Amino acid sequence: MFQNEFTDYFYTSDGIRIFNTTNFDKAKYNPKEPLLVFNYGLVCNNAHWKFQIPYFDELGYQIIIHDYRCHYSSSGAEDGLENCTFENMCNDLHQLLQGFNAREIFLLGHSMGVNVCLEYAKSHPKYLKGVVLISGTVIPPQDVMFDTNIMDILNPYFEQFTTMFPKLYKNIWKTSFMNPLARIAVHQGGFNITKVPQEFIQVYMKRIGELPADIFFKLFKEMHDHDIINHLESIKCPSLVMGGDLDKIIPNYLQNILHKYLENSELYIVKDGSHVPQADFPDSINHRILRFIQKYD
Repeated sequence: MFQNEFTDYFYTSDGIRIFNTTNFDKAKYNPKEPLLVFNYGLVCNNAHWKFQIPYFDELGYQIIIHDYRCHYSSSGAEDGLENCTFENMCNDLHQLLQGFNAREIFLLGHSMGVNVCLEYAKSHPKYLKGVVLISGTVIPPQDVMFDTNIMDILNPYFEQFTTMFPKLYKNIWKTSFMNPLARIAVHQGGFNITKVPQEFIQVYMKRIGELPADIFFKLFKEMHDHDIINHLESIKCPSLVMGGDLDKIIPNYLQNILHKYLENSELYIVKDGSHVPQADFPDSINHRILRFIQKYD
């Protein structure tokens, strides 16, 4: 994704190995220049920033991408998922950034990554210049996904199925990307199908299969229990709240809630945008994010 790529592992205070990649040599990091940190969503990966990372890399911005604990090349899953919490993920990120002596930080989050960004803004505001929040929710997703509470009703049955048929569930989890019906469902449910090709969906779903099979339910519950809504008015850093007006997963009024209670926020809703507007309309999203960063740099 970068013109020049530097990969590394960082070990947290509790021994978790956090995989991270930068577009600059750590020894040459400039703390006076903006540092962009991308945070992906629930069972997602950095491919969801496919059109943003090269754009800002080519503009010369310093960038860090990373894997949360229990995700992909980071460790933690081998000991169970109990410690895969927003608080721990936020502290992992803070320790990683402290290792760079990071200043002038801009956090960008999509979907669940919005929760991570807000948790960071609540806990570690000192060097945070701004946050970009795309398609997130501070209300339990079980209560609002698809503008119904159907997920709250079905979730116990899904969890019961995984308990009763663990081998079958793990096989479905790892191979769903090969199922054309599953790909169509994901494509139509979460993306603008006229803008995002099927190939993007297949790569995305294949990466999902690399994650622990139980991580969806663990983090889904974490989103349900996250009390960040009670702290929004205490978050003072500039915020850019973004979403798509055709988001089927997280209804648009949730972006209005963020905009209302985040004191120093701007709202940008993308016409015909889905749950992943940064993939639907990358040019519009990139330009709007750039204006926000330049405004507060």
